[in-house]
Amino acid sequence: MLSPSERLSETVSAIETMRVRGAGKIARYAVLALQTVAEGSKAKDEEAFTEELEAASRRLLSTRPTAVSLANGVRYVMHRVNKARREGADLERLRSVAVDSARDFVHESRGAVERIGEIGSRRIRSGDVLMTHCHSNAAIAVMKKAWSDGKKFSVYVTETRPKFQGRKTASILAREGIPVTVIVDSAARYFMNEVDKVIVGADAIAANGALVNKIGTATIASLAHEARTQFIVASETYKFSPETAIGELVTIEERDEAEVVPKAMLQRFPKISVRNPAFDVTPPEYIDLIITERGVIPPQGAILIIHELFGSIQPSELLEYQTYRVTEE
Repeated sequence: MLSPSERLSETVSAIETMRVRGAGKIARYAVLALQTVAEGSKAKDEEAFTEELEAASRRLLSTRPTAVSLANGVRYVMHRVNKARREGADLERLRSVAVDSARDFVHESRGAVERIGEIGSRRIRSGDVLMTHCHSNAAIAVMKKAWSDGKKFSVYVTETRPKFQGRKTASILAREGIPVTVIVDSAARYFMNEVDKVIVGADAIAANGALVNKIGTATIASLAHEARTQFIVASETYKFSPETAIGELVTIEERDEAEVVPKAMLQRFPKISVRNPAFDVTPPEYIDLIITERGVIPPQGAILIIHELFGSIQPSELLEYQTYRVTEE
């Protein structure tokens, strides 16, 4: 059986080498490692215990410094431990808070997508025409639950270039029996007037309610806004970003140019350059509502979720998580 330090090292390695992938899995894996450290700690006093957890947190954060979910999972535990310490908790109470917080996070994150599906399905009516972009477990859960509840609707699914994640979404919905039409990304405006609701997922949500999601989302949101089509985001709360509450900016990952243009062509025409951003930012005024496992909120309510989960964030509490970026899993 692995010791707490060995378990931590194994977790760090698994996340760094991407043997563990996906926002929820990464966050849960890191939090379970923190729980193991707390349970096995030999610290003699509260200060040493907290320092041990903070050191473990920094190691975990260094594995994928761009993963919003991982940082939020770690922060979920450490915020509660630090709060208990400020309130005068003794060593065993701190240990209990750390272990219970880790268990609560794992339990809540595992049930988040299912709960989002249940809440969001109430927003879909029989006869609706929907549109979705890219691949989101949360958005798919909303549509699958509505369909299983007996509501009849159809879905336009964008290809989502350049990696065509929309094809995966289309195949999942089709297996449920949902009528699906795949369209090229640039046809979104052509079909928007037929659409009743757009439902997308999130890679991150900023404190002001802005949505960071797959490139093309902001374009679809602006088209929906123009057509007065409801634009809905489905997102787990561990994708809400506390960094943005203290002024951190979102830096967007740019991916390999060969995803867009073959390397042979680039070698043949060296003066051709390629820009391939993975995400864009949709302003909150284009978002009608955000469906979370805690309920439905307007985009302006994002800051309240952040404060509820993580408290009043101070720069000193960010555990050296300094650069806020998002990258594709």
